[in-house]
Amino acid sequence: MLFRRLPLIAALLAGASLPARPARAGGFTDPVEIDRAVAAFTGAPIGVPGGAQLPVDRRLRLVQCTAPLALSWRNGGHDSVVVQCPEAGGWRIFVAVAQQQQADTTPAVARGDAVTIAATGDGFSVSQPGEALDAGAVGAWIRVRTNAKADPMRAQIVRPGLVQLPVE
Repeated sequence: MLFRRLPLIAALLAGASLPARPARAGGFTDPVEIDRAVAAFTGAPIGVPGGAQLPVDRRLRLVQCTAPLALSWRNGGHDSVVVQCPEAGGWRIFVAVAQQQQADTTPAVARGDAVTIAATGDGFSVSQPGEALDAGAVGAWIRVRTNAKADPMRAQIVRPGLVQLPVE
């Protein structure tokens, strides 16, 4: 075993550098390296328009790739990046790209509209009817209440007729 490593040890002692390879975690390709490669390819960090929407799922167990990762746009719309290991038996994943959101000022909910007020979290969803106290477009925060005697609360408009309460 030591004899097989002698050329590598001799090269390191002589000051030679090893070829750059993506970092590995437990014999798998490191998802952080994939994130870095996508950011370099798109020119934008994660969560910024033009960059990846989200980091690569850390639960992925992708086979080690000793060749440089190959990145390309999935289509002309530049809505996702194809990341693949070009080796035989390699893998391929698609990374969604955050798009620039257009400001939509068309009211989805008008003041006085009947709305469904939803609270959704990990493993549960609760909803009840309510009334919009403000008008707003999808994504806007408005005041709502469940009945005439209830205190107003702030909720975000999901679509016409549906608002969502923040659950922490």
